[in-house]
This record gives sequence, C-alpha cells and structure tokens, in this order.
Amino acid sequence: MSETRTVEATGADIEQAIEVGLVQLDVSRESVIVEVLEEPSRGLLGIGAKQARVRLTTAVAPRSAQPTYAPPVPRSAAPPPPPRSEPRPERSERTYSAPRTSTPQPVRRERSDQDDSYQRVTQLIEDESELPEDVRMGLATLREILGHMHIDASVTVERSLEETDAEAETAPWILHVHGEDLGLLIGHRGETLSSLQYLSRLIASRDLQQRADFIIDVENYKGRREMLLRKLAHRMAKDAVRRRRMVELEPMPPHERRIIHLALKDRDDVYTESVGEGNRRKVTIVPK
Repeated sequence: MSETRTVEATGADIEQAIEVGLVQLDVSRESVIVEVLEEPSRGLLGIGAKQARVRLTTAVAPRSAQPTYAPPVPRSAAPPPPPRSEPRPERSERTYSAPRTSTPQPVRRERSDQDDSYQRVTQLIEDESELPEDVRMGLATLREILGHMHIDASVTVERSLEETDAEAETAPWILHVHGEDLGLLIGHRGETLSSLQYLSRLIASRDLQQRADFIIDVENYKGRREMLLRKLAHRMAKDAVRRRRMVELEPMPPHERRIIHLALKDRDDVYTESVGEGNRRKVTIVPK
C-alpha cells in the first residue's frame, strides 16, 4: 500500500487553493481528502485580507475495500448477467508495440481541459538506426543508467507532432520509459525525473562533444503533469478576470512556467508574466 501524502495550499478562494494543492501532489480531485483550514476574508477596505488555506491528503484505500453503497448479495441469489446487446468498443489506449505497417503511426490524443490522461501527439520511431546521433547516444545512456539502477524497464523513442512544433527540425525527441512501479524514477513533483534527464543529457553531450537534445518521460508523467498545469492556468485566468485582480501562482521550475505561459498566450482577457528570482520565480496572471 502506498503512503499517504499531505500538502497545505493557499488561494484567493477555496477552489483555487484546492487546485494549487492538486498540482503540488500531482493527483486528481477524486484522489484526495480536502480539509478547509481557513476561509478567505476580504478584510476592511482590503486591509487584513486573508487567503483560503486547505489541507489535501491523498487517499490510499482502494475503492473496492469500502463498498459502502453496494447492498449485500444473498448467497442463494446469483447476480444477473449484464445485458449483451452490442459488443463494447475497445478503449483506445496508448501502445508501444510496433505497428503492422512499415510506416510509423502517430499516437494521437486530442487535448482537452477535461482529459486528465492527455498525452502529446507523437510518432513512434521503430528503426533506431535512423535516429540522430545525439538521440541514439541518449537512448544508450538512459538504458545503461537504468541497468545500473537494477530497474526492469523498456525505452521507446517518439517524435513530437504537436502543432506548436511546426518545424520538423525542432520537434523534440522523447525517450519514453515503460515498466512497473516506476515511481522511483519520477520522485517528488518530478524532481528525480528531471535529474535523470539532466544526467543523461550531460553524459551524452560529453561523449559526443556536442549538445544532446532529447526529453525523458516515465509512463506519461510529464503529459499528465502538463494537463494539470493547463487546467490550473485556465482556472486561475477565469478567477483573475472575475475578480479583476492579478493572480500569483506558486513558484515553479522554468519548464512548468513555460507551460502556463503557452496555455494562456492566445487568451485576449489576460496576460502572464514571470516574477521573482531563483527558485522563488513564479507566474502571475493579470487581467487586461
């Protein structure tokens, strides 16, 4: 059983504080227990205003362990079989096996603010010999590191087909790690994954005597994290417009701040700025 995690977060209102906490924990709303520690208050003429403060705790008990709403089934009565009118269509899932055709097929998933399982639009690369030299070196380096860590995992290579990557030459190469129980490679808020990517790039760049440019992801962690940040960005933008006040997000690393900026760049009701220094640098969302 995984351990519970707890975080306290603040926001202009309770919903905003909860959203901030969900991003910090990297979980969905259904996966946490929310405790309101302090209600927001406007103060007098803006003086003494207080933000909402909540505590989020991850729930670890499996749903099947507490069937509170299911009535007991008598031993003598067998549950009726479900009606079989039409065969259920199979759910579209991401697959990493080679497609039957010789041409690599794009793995597509539409971006939606309601889709927590968002993944980049990518193309699976089957023939590793066709990869650029720096990506081949990065792939070999990553596999060697995983071997030294005694982690049983496979690595595939994909090329981003995002609309933002208009130039094929600049589309990022993504090394995807797949396996069981890979949370060790992700770490708290992706810190271990960031270190793994930095180390792999450093070793590959040193061996090649040139910059090695690729992205490492583990079980679509970065895709899920990006979706959470996009949802947070749009929620906070709506809040900024509704209140006609600037909204400050929690401090974030550079790549996460960039996600916020890109998520809101096409909106005509707000604009974003990064403020602060060092690891306290954060994004502000300002109504126009």
